[in-house]
Amino acid sequence: MKVLSLALLCLALTAGTSRANDCWIASAHPLATKAGCDVLREGGNAFDAAVAVTAALGVVEPYSSGIGGGGFYLLRRAADGKQIFLDAREMAPAASSEAIYLDESGDAVASRSREGALAAGIPGIPAAIDHLSTHYGQLSLSRSLAPAIELANDGFPIDPRYVRAVGWVKNRLSKFPGSRRIFLNNGAAFEVGDRLIQPELSRTLTVLARDGAVGFYGGRVAETMVASIVSAGGNWTMDDLSSYRVIERNPISFSFMGATITTAPLPSSGGLVMAQTLNILQSLDYFDQPKDVQPHLVIEAMRRGYNDRARFMGDPDFSEVPVEQLLSREYAERRAKNLSMTQATPSDQLPTVFDLSIDGEETTHFSIVDKWGNKVAATLSINGPFGSGMVAGETGILLNNHMDDFSIGIGKGNSYKLVGNRINGIEPYKRPLSSMSPTILETPRGTLVFGTPGGSRIISMVLLGLLHYVGSDESDGQSVVSIPRFHHQYLPDRVQVEPESFDTEWIERLEQRGHNVQVYKRKWGNMQAIECSVDGEVCHVANDPRGKQGVVF
Repeated sequence: MKVLSLALLCLALTAGTSRANDCWIASAHPLATKAGCDVLREGGNAFDAAVAVTAALGVVEPYSSGIGGGGFYLLRRAADGKQIFLDAREMAPAASSEAIYLDESGDAVASRSREGALAAGIPGIPAAIDHLSTHYGQLSLSRSLAPAIELANDGFPIDPRYVRAVGWVKNRLSKFPGSRRIFLNNGAAFEVGDRLIQPELSRTLTVLARDGAVGFYGGRVAETMVASIVSAGGNWTMDDLSSYRVIERNPISFSFMGATITTAPLPSSGGLVMAQTLNILQSLDYFDQPKDVQPHLVIEAMRRGYNDRARFMGDPDFSEVPVEQLLSREYAERRAKNLSMTQATPSDQLPTVFDLSIDGEETTHFSIVDKWGNKVAATLSINGPFGSGMVAGETGILLNNHMDDFSIGIGKGNSYKLVGNRINGIEPYKRPLSSMSPTILETPRGTLVFGTPGGSRIISMVLLGLLHYVGSDESDGQSVVSIPRFHHQYLPDRVQVEPESFDTEWIERLEQRGHNVQVYKRKWGNMQAIECSVDGEVCHVANDPRGKQGVVF
């Protein structure tokens, strides 16, 4: 889930100012942050602000998210301490099957799951914002959506991030008349400062504001989407849309070195992978190990966590996943038994995706804390840059390409090289496995509400942030979003590191232990965090400096 993001604040936020005057929102675009702040200042709570930020990001960052995509929301309600994980992940249409995406030889045809009508799952964001507003908000849906409607109708100046994103997928956008008309300038790329106006999207958002989710999943908007998709070779039906439901799930919560971590359950793999990885590290007394050994141990723990991602994880409503065992420290200790403190374990020596024995970009993120102490961490996505590249008819809705997140061909990697098996195979109404991991970290010295885009690297980024914050009394939210990043996901068997982030000696030590280290061509992620004091009276917004530099993952 690539992302092109800029982390800016629309206001000057100073630590220690009174709660009533603060707007604690960390998002990837200043106009989205402003939309959320406006809603908070009109009496809305964090959940109303989440609606406003979600919709505004979909307008100003069409390459990253939108009402044609999906996402996950981690909520903490202050009044009663209730924690909710809102699953708004896309859903496979009823007519979906793996065969649609294979050629006569049984090999996956990448373009079918990555661009055009067949690539799109049934979107979840419209259902999510209606649910948030109805069940948790204080303002009307129409009020919370007003900033996004205005941004779409009046337009906004294009920034370098938009120009760069179009440059990657200009050919894809050019294939679809609606996308070409909206996101290109008479077939050419827009320039920085040009105004992007989306009147069709504004009209669709207005219907959603007036009618709620039924205005998207039924009626004229739904009919237009289905007709457009079917005419382009897709398989959506009106029943598919009317069948979509947002799901409230229990988040995963576990402890690590005195900290409490609340994060994403299935169909996100983030919580289980992080829990297992951190349990392995705790069993190895990670913080007591020499500093030059710690990166090796993190990589080896990641390798095993991602290995189990490929073996066991998928939509929990379709498959039995051994969640409790994967969360247990006893299982982590067993997985760590063949972990060497000095040498890398080749990934081909771990269980394969066929071994189910338990014994053995484009994405964006925002975080919100309101004056009452309500908290939201949300990660949203349309998958690749500009998703499938296709706008559905005259709705202005840019469709996702999250069908590529299913395992198409056992052991075959998707666009992020992640592998899987039948547990994450395509089935009607199933939700694909995800890496999105909105997280709340609570420690004796403060609370961190955070997350990031970054495709398969989301989990490792959040994990490294957790380790940094828990492991040092000197750490804070800004250092968490800024630390250098490395990543291992079991297959391909390689360690990716950010450029200009680790010195030659650090890399050579890993290589001497048998790791295949690859310095990536650019940095990744755009983490958005809010750090609050234990009593919740003072919060600080932290934005990833990579966003300000135009980093895309």
